[in-house]
Amino acid sequence: MSTNRQNISSNAKWEEMFGYSRAVRIGNLIEVSGTASVDGGRVVGLNDVYVQTKFIIKKIKKALNEAGAKLTDVIRTRIYVTDISLQNEVGRAHAESFREIKPATSMVEVKALVLPELLVEIEATAFLQN
Repeated sequence: MSTNRQNISSNAKWEEMFGYSRAVRIGNLIEVSGTASVDGGRVVGLNDVYVQTKFIIKKIKKALNEAGAKLTDVIRTRIYVTDISLQNEVGRAHAESFREIKPATSMVEVKALVLPELLVEIEATAFLQN
């Protein structure tokens, strides 16, 4: 198994400011950083957690593709919501992409995310099988 490190960038301003990558691949393991519904500095899906979740999964898929993986390689997601009462809408959007894959997951309520308009943030772990 190769242990070469591949950093994947989305060119978000926070990556340079905070010193992180959108995703990191080492060998067959890919970790996708906490991903929010922001595109070019603007929040996508203002006041709509379902739209935000769908957009986040699209961003995660793009990062995975750049690392040589697909959504079907995801083995774990971690979901952070600012209001746990929104769980059904988040879960519905998550299931639309992951119903057949069924990664391990958790959903927790947090006090706040980096921008007050953000309602959800998701991390993902993928593993490539040979």
